[in-house]
Amino acid sequence: METAIQLAETCRNSLGDLEALIELAKEGEEVSEEVEAELNKLEKDLSETEIQTLLAGDHDINNAIVTIHPGAGGTESQDWAEMLLRMYLRWSERHNYRREITDYQAGEEAGVKSVTFLVEGDFAYGHLAAEIGVHRLVRISPFDAGARRHTSFASVFVTPEVEDDVSIEVDEKDLRIDTYRSSGAGGQHVNVTDSAVRITHLPSGIVVQCQNERSQHRNKDTAMKILKSKLFELELEKRREELQEVENQKADIAWGSQIRSYVLQPYQMVKDHRTKIEKGNVDSVLDGDLDEFMVGYLKEKSRRKEKSG
Repeated sequence: METAIQLAETCRNSLGDLEALIELAKEGEEVSEEVEAELNKLEKDLSETEIQTLLAGDHDINNAIVTIHPGAGGTESQDWAEMLLRMYLRWSERHNYRREITDYQAGEEAGVKSVTFLVEGDFAYGHLAAEIGVHRLVRISPFDAGARRHTSFASVFVTPEVEDDVSIEVDEKDLRIDTYRSSGAGGQHVNVTDSAVRITHLPSGIVVQCQNERSQHRNKDTAMKILKSKLFELELEKRREELQEVENQKADIAWGSQIRSYVLQPYQMVKDHRTKIEKGNVDSVLDGDLDEFMVGYLKEKSRRKEKSG
């Protein structure tokens, strides 16, 4: 809320500066460059203010926990999952968010079988929730000796990180905790001790893993935080179903729903199937240029909500 107020105050100040420049122009002063710069600044501030109004969900301001799973197709889809991982890490870097890979299961030949990472920063969840769903890649496979075109799929799921003071009760008897040796493919601290931790929540079947730290204790703490966040999201989902609000979101998060296509051959195009936004510069998108898609989704979501409300 403070951020929105600050942005509104910045816009008011920019308007005041612009009015002063217009008065100087009326008096014959040459201020065209200053006016153009102030208009560009005001446009940027207004855009940021609009985005803040769209990020009004209860947990939009939270950090985000992102999990990527490849679809069927072995090495091809596992490589695509790793491309998506890089894309989101680059997007996070562009926004000065802190990134931490908490679990990384390497593919046998290339890519990843599964990866979970934490993105820390204001409104990380609000933005990244726009990415929930199935992402489709069409390209000439670098793994196909015949240079044939392949289609690959990977799913992205995002939950808000919940703070320790959120009331999520986890009974120790409902947990199975296993330790194992870190694979090292996605972590910085490879060692020969069984420091990696896997926690299975028996009632829900949720499994979380962490192998990023040297300390088994720290890995367990991180895994418990992720488990609580996933259980919290499970509770939110139950409430949404009870309120019959989940119908508007089912199409976005079901495995069978393809939210975006990335075509590298025979032409280059990224298309979001929910908003119809298209971009021809695929390399830029894969390098983290995702804001247009995210903001477009937030606007579309807001329009749907107003229409149904």
